[in-house]
Amino acid sequence: MKSLTNIIINGSKEKPITLDVFYNQTHKPKPVVIFVHGFKGFKDWGHFNAVAKTFVDAGFVFIKFNFSYNGTTTQNPLVFDDLEAFGNNNYIIELNDLGLVIDWALTNDTLTTEVDTEKLSLIGHSRGGGIVVLKAAEDNRVKKIATWAAVSDFINRNKPSTIEAWKQQGVVHTFNMRTGQQMPLYYQFYETIQAHTNRLDIGKASKKLKIPFLIIHGNADTAVSLHDAEELHKACKHSQLLVIEGADHTFGIKHPFIDADYPEQANTVIQQTISFFEN
Repeated sequence: MKSLTNIIINGSKEKPITLDVFYNQTHKPKPVVIFVHGFKGFKDWGHFNAVAKTFVDAGFVFIKFNFSYNGTTTQNPLVFDDLEAFGNNNYIIELNDLGLVIDWALTNDTLTTEVDTEKLSLIGHSRGGGIVVLKAAEDNRVKKIATWAAVSDFINRNKPSTIEAWKQQGVVHTFNMRTGQQMPLYYQFYETIQAHTNRLDIGKASKKLKIPFLIIHGNADTAVSLHDAEELHKACKHSQLLVIEGADHTFGIKHPFIDADYPEQANTVIQQTISFFEN
């Protein structure tokens, strides 16, 4: 397996994107999968490097990346050491960043003989799942998508009382239990949603989708309710919904991932996604 890690490309708004690409160098075109991390996520979280190898072994080119404003830096892609960037992130930046990663994947000289540009699939976890649905609805280069524990709505996730306090203070904080950090979210996040409700409507985007769409969710997910998966499935009539019995938000994975094998739930998610993209 060939792996090119921590490649730096231009992001959509001043800050760079850091990405990894994995493939078997055969000089023959292979389907490409781009993985999109979620809120308080990053490309090297948990089992994502192992996932890359599993997809490569199945015959794919696999790309994962850090959103330009996810709070990591090019120097420290595994640590949230730029909380100012984290606070200034928003869904529009993430959508545009994903577009730039797609551009890179389909036009990069190194991958010219390795990538089948007509076979691009996206996987998104949690918030990244919402981004994937929106991108697929607006970019016809995307041929298949899968979401893992995805959210179904970006516009109505905040309570009016939270919004009012957010506006007055200019910032709210979200606690990262793993790192112990209080991570800021500036009010621009909400303002950006209000300014782009049409582009950020996941329900509308789901209805628009004509491509194959696999929705995977655990019924013990306390971070994003199974209801979100059901809403996505309801909106996109031809989608496939796979409920993983007893699975939490990360399908049994914790960071760091040091096990030799995936937990059964995570393995089911990965194998079902590979099968869906192959068929």
